[in-house]
Amino acid sequence: MRTLKWFFLATVASMMVYGTASAQRIAYINSQKIVASYKEAQEAQERLNKISQGWEEEGKIMQKQFQDLGEQLESQSLLLSEDRKREKQQELQTLYMKIQQFQSEKWGQNGELYRKQEEVMQPIFDKINAAIKKVAEEQNFDYVFDTVNGNIVYASPKQTDLTDLVLLDLEKGLPAKPATAPR
Repeated sequence: MRTLKWFFLATVASMMVYGTASAQRIAYINSQKIVASYKEAQEAQERLNKISQGWEEEGKIMQKQFQDLGEQLESQSLLLSEDRKREKQQELQTLYMKIQQFQSEKWGQNGELYRKQEEVMQPIFDKINAAIKKVAEEQNFDYVFDTVNGNIVYASPKQTDLTDLVLLDLEKGLPAKPATAPR
């Protein structure tokens, strides 16, 4: 009898969930395809590539200087005094550090390329997001997902945002689960 009761509750719950989900209109986009196909995004990417290629040329010149200096030190090693050898090694080390710093400044996590990308691509992303919103609203979609990132890129303002209710509940002080001691 108890199993039958749980089965009935599960069936009712799934029908309620299915009924709610079927009333909502859901769509998806492929952000990679949009960015790859959108002419303005392609042109921006070409500009960024040219900037990066210019820096690559600078880096290659520095690498060549480093290589030449290393070969020069190696070929003259027997002829140089210890002081002059240390001086050349220090010069080589300084050039190596300069190359590392250059690469970090240009391509590092918060490097110039990253900042340029933000500067150039943000207006394009804003246009894409505006187009997604416009199409979703015109087509009466409640949610639009991005298949590439798995994010919701549009949610209808008609849908309920539970954020404030969750925060209110958290502020009331839900009981925390006791931490388990490490073994």
